[in-house]
Amino acid sequence: MEQKRVYEQVGVAMTSRAFAEYEKMFMLQTEDLRGKRVLDVAGGASSFTTEARQLGIMAEAADPLYEKSVEAITEHGFQEIEVVAAKMEKLRDVYDWTYYGSVEQHKAGRIQSLRRFAEDYSQNDAGNRYHVSYLPDLPFEDESFELVLCSHFMFLYEEQFDFAFHLAAVRELLRICKPGGEVRIYPLLSFQTVEYRRLNELINELEQDGFSAERREANLPFLPNSHQYLCIIKPLPA
Repeated sequence: MEQKRVYEQVGVAMTSRAFAEYEKMFMLQTEDLRGKRVLDVAGGASSFTTEARQLGIMAEAADPLYEKSVEAITEHGFQEIEVVAAKMEKLRDVYDWTYYGSVEQHKAGRIQSLRRFAEDYSQNDAGNRYHVSYLPDLPFEDESFELVLCSHFMFLYEEQFDFAFHLAAVRELLRICKPGGEVRIYPLLSFQTVEYRRLNELINELEQDGFSAERREANLPFLPNSHQYLCIIKPLPA
């Protein structure tokens, strides 16, 4: 029996994704988000925040990475992009290239996103939108954001972070979410490309807390089985 071929990752990777990818991961509608405060948790060096703000969305990002200088982040980002491209080349036939086209185009997109991020992060007022943050403790007031996003961190690293961490982290995302707002998490997979094994248990815990949580269809074909995100709705006061 042939051994399953999966992406091998040690430690938490730094991401450099673009706004268009977030649109597909989380099924975002720009017109619905204009004027609203949105947080990208574990945003890394993605250009989501700067691109979203150009579209009239009050976007911010949170990540431990923002302790570092723009030079350090950029250097690390280019190194990470090269490493990722080399890993993907070996798994080229595993992924669905409908959206990205090829390893080379995927790499080019990451570089463009990193550069957009770096330009914004180097501005004098960057501290107003890029916040040094470590889950499960975020430096925001209760009920601060209409929408809280988290891509490629929760669930993906289930071997490194236990269930208690996942539950505490999701509850923290919900703490800073406004009533009537949503927390969206993508993908629902570990690096083994199977659904987080305790996802149903997590959903049950959240429902007992009074939240509504459900799997919804995403639109970023790439990873095997990555067709869904988790949407958690914070109810309005009774």
